Amino acid sequence: MFTPSDLAQLEAHGISVEKAEKQLQSFATGFPELDIVSAASVGNGVLTPSEKEIDAYVKAWQNYLDEGHTVLKFVPASGAASRMFKNLFEYLEDGKKTDFIEKFLVEKDRFAFGPQLAGMDGQAAVAYLLKDMNYGNLPKGLLLFHSYEEGARTPALEHLVEGAMYASSKGEVNIHFTVSHEHLPLFQAHIADNLAAYEEKLGVKFHVSYSEQKPSTDTLAANPDGTPFRTEDGKLLFRPGGHGALIENLNEQNADIIFIKNIDNVVPDRLKGDTVRYKQLLAGVLVTEQKRVFEKLQDPNLSSEQRARLARPLRVCGVVKNTGEPGGGPFLVREEDGSISCQILESSQISNPALMQQATYFNPVDLVCATRDVEGKPYNLLDFVDEKTGFISHKSKDGKELLALELPGLWNGAMSRWNTILVEVPVSTFNPVKTVNDLLRAEHQG
Repeated sequence: MFTPSDLAQLEAHGISVEKAEKQLQSFATGFPELDIVSAASVGNGVLTPSEKEIDAYVKAWQNYLDEGHTVLKFVPASGAASRMFKNLFEYLEDGKKTDFIEKFLVEKDRFAFGPQLAGMDGQAAVAYLLKDMNYGNLPKGLLLFHSYEEGARTPALEHLVEGAMYASSKGEVNIHFTVSHEHLPLFQAHIADNLAAYEEKLGVKFHVSYSEQKPSTDTLAANPDGTPFRTEDGKLLFRPGGHGALIENLNEQNADIIFIKNIDNVVPDRLKGDTVRYKQLLAGVLVTEQKRVFEKLQDPNLSSEQRARLARPLRVCGVVKNTGEPGGGPFLVREEDGSISCQILESSQISNPALMQQATYFNPVDLVCATRDVEGKPYNLLDFVDEKTGFISHKSKDGKELLALELPGLWNGAMSRWNTILVEVPVSTFNPVKTVNDLLRAEHQG
């Protein structure tokens, strides 16, 4: 099936022939449906702590920090911002002033980058933003999101501030960004230019690290008949395997507790109160439950099955009430051994529309994770991935249809065999920026 040229390509990506053949087999067989029992809800997998309980969990987290544990903030930040500006790119092409474009142009002074567009209007302003300022190619983490008296701030810098507010252990703050190869120097320079000022401002010492998605986590594309897709020059086509590839990056981190949150879910300082309180709540639930699990594992009467069930990575997921369209989110799933577990599912994993209609919560990617065992040794997180939870999507290249293989998502199937606790958090903690005009919402104004 593979030519000598193919084998050289596979070797360059660090992908074995066996792995490549397994990927192609997935196109032929597909992935089994999950045995979904129900959507998670209050009293059915979702905890809703009282204010008194929240205070206790926040205190538990503060006590944990005082003990000097290693804490890390893990921020997936490799996505380019091009989708944020889809409407603006279309306007540059066709010149049509839609409602979206009218709003952007009328209110452009309210953006944190607005002063740089002063005196410009229409396509000239948009072209300057996307091309001269390069916003059409930069990653979201390096765009100006929020305005302050001392100057505008990017999401990357907002994450530094957040980290200092809830993940500072003995005055040390560890932050890890996963970035694309092309943007790594830009990230490094941006953080280096600002680090000393933020350390002085916040009274902490930052340790910032970076990693890239590994080529070995790319997946082969296939033709609709399942054979390897080839480009016009006859080469195999490799595609990024989705955010599930980052489980390998996460597996290499060295920390007792790891917070995970997407790069674009940040707010100005005036609104960080809720974010900090509920991050502390999630972390407090995590360390409280971890302590209980570790104590239980000391019980000599535990069966081997009970021990195996407890001896897993642990995560606490914040979930937000779903007030919009039904879709993915937290569900209860029956495992092969008959046990029921909490899972975060994507819409693509749910074939039954009735189940999707049940969803009362969605997943804002608000996780706190404990990845070490009772002896303090790190789990191999790759052992807890459910390989059968990948999915196939339909794409195209050069006008030709292709099948793309998505790896089990980072907070979906890649953490399928973790022990999971779901906790309701308020929608005020979830403020992603999907389009540029989202930055005009009150939550992103200073």
